[in-house]
Amino acid sequence: MALDANYDRTLSRTAMKAELLDAETELKLAYAWRDERDEEALHRLITAYMRLAISMAAKFKRYGAPMNDLIQEAGLGLMKAADKFDPDRGVRFSTYAVWWIKASIQDHVMRNWSMVRTGSTSSQKSLFFNMRRVQARLEREAAQRGEALDRYQMREMISVEVGVPLHDVEMMEGRLSGSDFSLNATQSTEDEGREWIDALEDEGPQAEEKVAFKHDIDALRGWLVTAMTKLNDREQFIIRERKLRETPRTLECLGNELGLSKERVRQLEAAAFAKMRKSLETDASEVHEFLAH
Repeated sequence: MALDANYDRTLSRTAMKAELLDAETELKLAYAWRDERDEEALHRLITAYMRLAISMAAKFKRYGAPMNDLIQEAGLGLMKAADKFDPDRGVRFSTYAVWWIKASIQDHVMRNWSMVRTGSTSSQKSLFFNMRRVQARLEREAAQRGEALDRYQMREMISVEVGVPLHDVEMMEGRLSGSDFSLNATQSTEDEGREWIDALEDEGPQAEEKVAFKHDIDALRGWLVTAMTKLNDREQFIIRERKLRETPRTLECLGNELGLSKERVRQLEAAAFAKMRKSLETDASEVHEFLAH
């Protein structure tokens, strides 16, 4: 932690000593990076506005993320802004960069707030960063009116204020008030109490499903082998190269090897499939029903 703090202070001091860009110089650097990919121009642009990134990162310390990580994310946002900035639009780079820096920091905070995904939509992000502030203001205003809001009224008012669905407010309230618990924790204080993970349903295939799946695969493999024997050598070769390889070969590639046109290879492939389907429907009574699913 001490090393992180020293690093933060060093980076902040370095950023504060960076040059201040006037509008003309900023525009010149932006053009040099966009049109010529001048890395020196990019470095000057990023360095000059790193103080802005650090200042914005500091506003998110209350969410518990290490300041060093927040600064790194702010720097990434600043670099994205520089890469996407269009100087022809007549907007100052600093004004444009604020959005990218803030978005990068917010994404990092939400990703690391909990092992459970907190939210991904713009409305959920707005709710995450504004819910407590809005709730405090609504409580303050209600107190001034001499009113007491219950939890349902508060959720409804937050929903209207932030402009998000009520169920999003309920979900976010639970995420912000709770914390992550280990699935290996016991359900009771007894020494031999079951762990919570033991109560989770196994979503993997059960033994019966595995046996049925293997039976179907074996049957299908046998039918296909039998159908392949009804093809001549060239047709078998085309089917193997087109459908049974991990990386299928193209019609053009096979045509060059066989001395045929792409269209002729396609015709042979279609004819081979027709033969195989006829063999399957003729020789195996179960195949027609299997293929219909």
